[in-house]
Amino acid sequence: MNEKLNIGIIIGSTRENRVSPQVASWIKSYADQRFDANYQIIDIKDYQLPLLGESDDVSGITKWNKILTEQDAFVFVVAEYNHSITASLKNALDLAREPWNNKSAGIVSYGSVGGARAAEHLRGILGELQIADVRTHVALNMFTDFENWSVFKPASLHQANLKTLMDQVNAWGRALKSIR
Repeated sequence: MNEKLNIGIIIGSTRENRVSPQVASWIKSYADQRFDANYQIIDIKDYQLPLLGESDDVSGITKWNKILTEQDAFVFVVAEYNHSITASLKNALDLAREPWNNKSAGIVSYGSVGGARAAEHLRGILGELQIADVRTHVALNMFTDFENWSVFKPASLHQANLKTLMDQVNAWGRALKSIR
């Protein structure tokens, strides 16, 4: 089993003026230098997902499930809103079931306290979806890692956590692939 894993970097916010695409690009730039997996940014905004149960149009949901099925593991970019994850991310998680099962995931969160509360909420949801989330977590602070709350300038200390997170996501992703 020497083939490279496919790892999706999921942008978990759809709001205007979001900073999550900057964070996802930072993760992908680092990940691409590793040469150990195929990394792809997956922006839930691109799928125009309807709220669960509120539309008969399943075209976006079908595309969403297809891209998730193609992944072996995930890194979630999670913004903290009101001490939890975004509604758009929760909806995107709920619109798939089997495509999530038996895969690994890492969490890179951001917020006024590093997005820690959102990350903890996400961990509970991931468990229900049979996603093995790794222990290491990159927590970015809006006060110290973003200039004027809009330009991402991560402190260098986050690089070591990102490396460990990616190592763990890859190891668990490879192990879980063997049971799918």
